[in-house]
Amino acid sequence: MIDEPLLPTSLTGSKENVTQLLIQRFQELLREGVLTQGTRLPSERELAAHFNVARSSLRQALKVLEIMGIITQKVGDGSYLNTDTSTILAVPLQFLFLLDDTSVEELTELRLLMEPGLARLAAQRATADDIALLKKSIRDLESSSQDRLKLVSSDLLFHRAIFQASKNRTASSLFQTIHHAMAKMILVTSHLVELEHTLSFHKPIMRAIEQRKGDEAADLMRDHILDATALLLNEQTKQHESQLHSRVIQTKEPIHKLKNPKKR
Repeated sequence: MIDEPLLPTSLTGSKENVTQLLIQRFQELLREGVLTQGTRLPSERELAAHFNVARSSLRQALKVLEIMGIITQKVGDGSYLNTDTSTILAVPLQFLFLLDDTSVEELTELRLLMEPGLARLAAQRATADDIALLKKSIRDLESSSQDRLKLVSSDLLFHRAIFQASKNRTASSLFQTIHHAMAKMILVTSHLVELEHTLSFHKPIMRAIEQRKGDEAADLMRDHILDATALLLNEQTKQHESQLHSRVIQTKEPIHKLKNPKKR
């Protein structure tokens, strides 16, 4: 049972905004432990009331979450958070970036401008609490191999902790702005590599910050972002090639329909 309101009551705007906000709120509730696997969600009527939107707008948001594998909608019984997280967001990369039109390239440019520098500042300014939060994110990540949602939340926590450890209030605010796009990026890459691959970047960055090695932390963060981007772009290319192949197969005239030329 969820005691607190799931969603703000003042939301107005397009169906796309509803979808974005619902996904963001789900991420927050999962990270906070309010929602767990198998949780039954409030009714469609209650959710629509929280959003202050038409139920038709809410249905689109729920359908997106169902397609992404986050929830299962049971006719006559309501919607549930999936218990099997292995297939969550195993969908085409292009779909994940449709919600806010953020491209992989644009997000990478922004992250490369910000995160290496913030990692350097974190090495200079991080408190004991900041280091403890970074270590917690890594412990959570290590224990998330069977839980896709926990994996993504732990990965995001690592990056958010570095933003906060930089002690730059504007940077911390910016994290909230790019949170959606980063979450989508992490969701995709989590399907492309083993957990140890991600840990092989996070652990050295954390150690560099803890040891006050700012330049090293910045270089390692840059390598981490470039690695994630390369994975995404490679997957994007493969999906594009697969789509082109499918179109060719679908439009190719079957051989048995070809007529033999008449002999003269």
